[in-house]
This record gives sequence, structure tokens and C-alpha cells, in this order.
Amino acid sequence: MARKYELKKRAESMDDTRRRITEAAVDLHGSVGPARTTVTAVADRAGVQRHTVYRHFPTDADLFAACSGLFDSRHPWPDAERWRSVADPRERLAGGLDELYRYYEQTGHMWANVLRDWEHVETVAPTMAPLEDQLAAYARVLASGWPARGGRRRVVLAAARHAVDFATWRSLVEQGGISRAQAVSLMSALVGSAATD
Repeated sequence: MARKYELKKRAESMDDTRRRITEAAVDLHGSVGPARTTVTAVADRAGVQRHTVYRHFPTDADLFAACSGLFDSRHPWPDAERWRSVADPRERLAGGLDELYRYYEQTGHMWANVLRDWEHVETVAPTMAPLEDQLAAYARVLASGWPARGGRRRVVLAAARHAVDFATWRSLVEQGGISRAQAVSLMSALVGSAATD
């Protein structure tokens, strides 16, 4: 019985150490970015030795995958399926953009760093395809239902894809200094104009 207890305690301790290391890396990615996050900095922040980091995460890819998983669990992307239930395309667009821009407000520091560093850090690159897929899916949902035909559909989809992009939100809200509501209104007008011009 004592042996089982010891094994259970050891497993809990290892899980706790792994969690601390992952949280430390997520914090550093959000503050200094993946390119400036070193194993030494992760170890220091987690209160462990470098070899402990490597024992839990033998490669940078292993650590980055754990970080991505933890970040995604804490900050899930908005659910576009809920948007589909809104029949009016203008309402759907405004509601979807508002929800997405709120997500960006909460996660912008991380996305700014990851997008800045992705070409310089090999382990970041694999996360870019899922990000592009996610944003393309949002654009398709938000571009559907507009009374556009033929080539206009492509224009509406391009406008919606521009509207959902992190860089668009950042240029309007973080750098442009306008409110989320103003950004939603501006991008809704862009998509609406693409459908009717």
C-alpha cells in the first residue's frame, strides 16, 4: 500500500512540475515571444533546473505543443457554429466580429508575439496552418447569406477574410485607437459594401 501511495505522489509531483514548466513557457511566449524564450528562462520561472525541462520536454516542439494546448484550453476560439444559427447576415457578421474581436482583446499579446516570431522559430510554423484554417472558416460563415452573385461572392469572402484577421483588428483597435464596437461597425460596413456594390 505504501508503494502505491509513493508512486501516486511521485506522479502528482511530476504532473505539477510539467504544468509549472508549461505555464512558465506560456507566460514567456506572451511577454517576450517564442523567439526570446530560452530554456534557462523557462526553468528559472518554473523554479526547476534546465535538465528538468528537458526531461519533461525533450524537444522545443514538445514544449511548444504543450504551450499551445494550455493556451487554447484557457482561451478557446469563438464557436462559429453558433453564428450559423443567426439568419440575418448583417446580425451574424456583427455578432461574430464582436465575439472574435473580444477574443483578440484577451489574447492579442500572445498572437502579436507568435505572429512576429513564427518565421524565426521552427516550432511555431506548424501552428500557422491551423490558424489560417480557423480564420478562413470564420470568413466563410460570416460571408454566407449575403445577396451577392458570381464574382461578388469572392469579393464578399475576401472582405470577410480581411475583417477576421488579427492584423486588421490590431491595426484598428490597438494601433488605431478605436473601440471594439467601432471596429465591428467599420468592418461590417466593408463586407456589406462588398455585397452590394
